[in-house]
Amino acid sequence: MQVKVHWIIDGVAEMDAETIENAEKNVETILGKLVSDNPQLVETLGARAIQGKAYLPGSEEDKDIENS
Repeated sequence: MQVKVHWIIDGVAEMDAETIENAEKNVETILGKLVSDNPQLVETLGARAIQGKAYLPGSEEDKDIENS
């Protein structure tokens, strides 16, 4: 039987960085290495995209709580 499984990995990385852009680049580098070192993510699990956005603590977090 052919079955499709839709999966999502959600996470929040906290790190020291000089700019928001540097923080995003750091995470992009780590995730890019993870994908290239683990071809099963694409070949078996069908990973198509990884995305994220950096923000300063308190800014987006507060909006998420208000909208709940």
